[in-house]
Amino acid sequence: MSGHSKWATTKHKKAALDAKRGKLFAKLIKNIEVAARTGGGDPDGNPTLYDAIQKARKNSVPLDNIERARKRGAGEEAGGADWQTIMYEGYAPGGVAVLIECLTDNRNRAASDVRTALTRNGGSLADPGSVSYLFNRKGVIIVPKEGTSEDDVMLAVLDAGAEEVNDLGESFEVICESGDLLAVRKALQDAGVDYESAEANFLPSVSVPVDEDNAKKVFRLLEALEDSDDVQNVFANFDVSDEIMEKIEA
Repeated sequence: MSGHSKWATTKHKKAALDAKRGKLFAKLIKNIEVAARTGGGDPDGNPTLYDAIQKARKNSVPLDNIERARKRGAGEEAGGADWQTIMYEGYAPGGVAVLIECLTDNRNRAASDVRTALTRNGGSLADPGSVSYLFNRKGVIIVPKEGTSEDDVMLAVLDAGAEEVNDLGESFEVICESGDLLAVRKALQDAGVDYESAEANFLPSVSVPVDEDNAKKVFRLLEALEDSDDVQNVFANFDVSDEIMEKIEA
């Protein structure tokens, strides 16, 4: 299993317990607003908005907040910010490549936050294009294990274009081409399989194995980046063994 998946799983466990829940809520709300603005405010006709709302609901964001974000994005209610998506590229300790996706209404602040987080944690900013070629845009669907077997998931998604199903411990991760995301998600729904989130992410095509020392440094860097209100997602191409992961989690 690739490092990003393990990191996502660990992060997911922490998110449920975290005092940073407010930060997570803010990011999910921002996603809804942007999805509604770019594709319209009707979730039935806008799959990105549908999935953004679904993810927010699964993470216990209050329904009022979700609805207000949808209305702001769709222009039905005043107060929506002019969010811009900016991608930054960088390096983490151990030669790990990092893609940083920001959603911000202030480019200068976002750039400053990203640069500070990188330099303070042993990383560096890279020129555009120098690491992005190591990642592919893929559809990623997370399915909770409760009441579902790997065979159930496999059977549901195979004909819809899924490429692989990974066991993340407490959930399954279904990976497909980003263009097949809607079809794969719909196949799960049609089969009565509940899913937690469905979104297009950047997955590494080449992974860099890291030892325990560098793994700790990489995680510290990723946490510092994700602490910024402007940073929406961070993708990295590290690979950490289960043994090292268990030591770090302990």
